[in-house]
Amino acid sequence: MSPGRFASARARAMPASVFATMDDAKSDARRRGLEVVDLSIGSSDLPPPQGALARVREAADDPDTYGYCLQAGTRPLREAACDWYQGRYGWRPDPDREALPLIGAQEGFANLLLATCDAGDTVLLPEPAYPSYFGAVALAGLDVVTMPLLAQNAFLPDLDQVPNEAAARARVMVACYPNNPTAGTATPAFFEEAVAFCAHHDLLLVHDFPYVDLDFSQAGAPSAFDAPNGRDRVVELYSFSKSFHMAGFRIGFALGAVDAIAALARVKGAIDFHAWLGIQRAAVAALRTPRSRVQAHADIYRERRDALVDELNRAGMPTQRPDATMYVWTRLPGDQVDSYAFAARLVRQTGVAVAPGRAFGPSGEGWIRLALVREPGVLRAAARQVATHLD
Repeated sequence: MSPGRFASARARAMPASVFATMDDAKSDARRRGLEVVDLSIGSSDLPPPQGALARVREAADDPDTYGYCLQAGTRPLREAACDWYQGRYGWRPDPDREALPLIGAQEGFANLLLATCDAGDTVLLPEPAYPSYFGAVALAGLDVVTMPLLAQNAFLPDLDQVPNEAAARARVMVACYPNNPTAGTATPAFFEEAVAFCAHHDLLLVHDFPYVDLDFSQAGAPSAFDAPNGRDRVVELYSFSKSFHMAGFRIGFALGAVDAIAALARVKGAIDFHAWLGIQRAAVAALRTPRSRVQAHADIYRERRDALVDELNRAGMPTQRPDATMYVWTRLPGDQVDSYAFAARLVRQTGVAVAPGRAFGPSGEGWIRLALVREPGVLRAAARQVATHLD
């Protein structure tokens, strides 16, 4: 749907959603009688924790959950989020000053830019990047300086290549590790460097961290907030969509620098009254899920990763084995460069839906992203369809 005559300049500046574009192609495939294998979106097919579901059922019969939820009512979730962080990283943020519930990390990202930047300010944005970043930047009226994520640099930005004049006028730098879409990972040393870079240029580092539990290494995913001096200038955004398979619940939380959290709370206070208390109670229960269950689900994604990557390689599509996330990011071989056209043709002719790389930024052209949201056998069959369709 294109903006009409009542659209603001902000709305007109926002790029079309790749998910909406692919949804049209998927609908066309279904009309043609094809079974759609949807690997275009990272919506988990695994179940939420039973404890979280039980809290939702209980809350539906609790009149105390029916009213508006003001900030005081969010304290149980803020406490639980800080307890969870302490269990993971060894120290506890202040639930009153360094924590804030979100209606999903995507909402939190957009409102955080509105809270910490003025129209015309500059943001240092990784590219390729999750598509909603581009919309949030347009909504806030910000200028963008991109930081390329290249395969030869393990999909990490080279901070030495950021122009000094761009860094000097920027207000925010954005990072996301484990990364969407590239599945690249960061080290504690990278975050130490990134926080030092932000301190030198007086920037806020916004770390989008929904894949915290989908790092397949023994060390686990490092936190930018945990880096030296990170407490002074990092805001980290967490989601329940990936770790706990609660995408439709629209719940998350932010942990970070006191001033930035206060600014975000003020913006959100003008826009929403927080998520329904039943969902917040479910989130508290999810955060108390035994770590072994979360790790078991990460192992399922690891098994799926191996099945998909192995089949793509067998089919003649050289693909690196990612160390994290629920995605595989692979280049289309040969002279196949129009990723949008390829993805649309693929789903209309085979029912297999993938995300076109160009949706994540210009440097994503020639790539596709596949989400590990189906069983290994289905993923192997989908890989064969992708490779066959290239011919």
